[in-house]
Amino acid sequence: MEATSPAGSDRPQPHAQGAAGESASLLLRIKGKLFTWNILKIIALGQMLSLCICGTAITSQYLAERYKVNTPMLQSFINYCLLFLIYTVILAFQSGSDNLLNILKKKWWKYILLGLADVEANYLIVRAYQYTTLTSVQLLDCFGIPVLMALSWFILYARYRVIHFIAVAVCLLGVGTMVGADILAGREDNSGSDVLIGDILVLLGASLYAVSNVCEEYIVKKLSRQEFLGMVGLFGTIISGIQLLIVEYKDIASIHWDWKIALLFVAFALCMFCLYSFMPLVIKVTSATSVNLGILTADLYSLFFGLFLFGYKFSGLYILSFTVIMVGFILYCSTPTRTAEPFESSMPPVTSIGIDNLGLKLEENLQEAHSAVL
Repeated sequence: MEATSPAGSDRPQPHAQGAAGESASLLLRIKGKLFTWNILKIIALGQMLSLCICGTAITSQYLAERYKVNTPMLQSFINYCLLFLIYTVILAFQSGSDNLLNILKKKWWKYILLGLADVEANYLIVRAYQYTTLTSVQLLDCFGIPVLMALSWFILYARYRVIHFIAVAVCLLGVGTMVGADILAGREDNSGSDVLIGDILVLLGASLYAVSNVCEEYIVKKLSRQEFLGMVGLFGTIISGIQLLIVEYKDIASIHWDWKIALLFVAFALCMFCLYSFMPLVIKVTSATSVNLGILTADLYSLFFGLFLFGYKFSGLYILSFTVIMVGFILYCSTPTRTAEPFESSMPPVTSIGIDNLGLKLEENLQEAHSAVL
């Protein structure tokens, strides 16, 4: 005879039901926080910037390897000229306090320093490749991220949470994975002629990039995108033009021009122009730090294209590196930073929500209001 089980033995226990419900609720909350429309939009914009940087890297490598053309200052000069012809001219025809002459009267020396930082940051990073290794450039270039966070803390009064530091650490881990993949794939062929000089140039260039990005975030959020691009175009053209005549006139004179070389210069200039034009738009809805984390994938895009264009060897670590960087980027963007008000009196400073990741904060407030109603 078979023993019959009690009638209620097949029913799930209340404790098991509660645990399953809590797990499902937690997963839904994580999904709702990490995969919102605003985060997906920020990811897409960040990867668009990475593709622009990838375009500049591919065209520069083609010029250097196929045609023996190494003129980074000339390439930057063309980009600054495009910015000047479009955005500086726009400022010249504006009226009131946004007019070019009024801006120059009040802040000309500040924009000279900004233009100098931007021009030299581009030049120093490219020049460092002649002295040090690819691995050193990729690793030390990340030095700009903690510098950028420190400058944002003191200048923009940005206040970070624990999740932001974890996200940055995850992104840097992804960069380390990428460097390891480069070594295993045999891309580390050049040991450099003077590694110490090259490493110093990378650190200086990364620091100047951080200064430029912090200034860009301040100007874009407090003033206007046109003012930033117009003034960078004006003084970038002047500074890079002078430096071009000093350091690259012999290299330019030795170029054997043809339509292929000209086309590569045009492609580089268009990619760089798009990068400069769109980056302020992305920074305005996020922050300079999140943008710099997002564009860490640019080297990986260059590697993927290099598989077909330059015969690079593939490594599965590249996919792992891309995934780790994207996870860190999503973690950083999932939580908005806070902005502390400037200390203007003897009273303790008031801390409020800043405008970094503004779209994320608005969406978070809407979700909280909806939960309160329910």
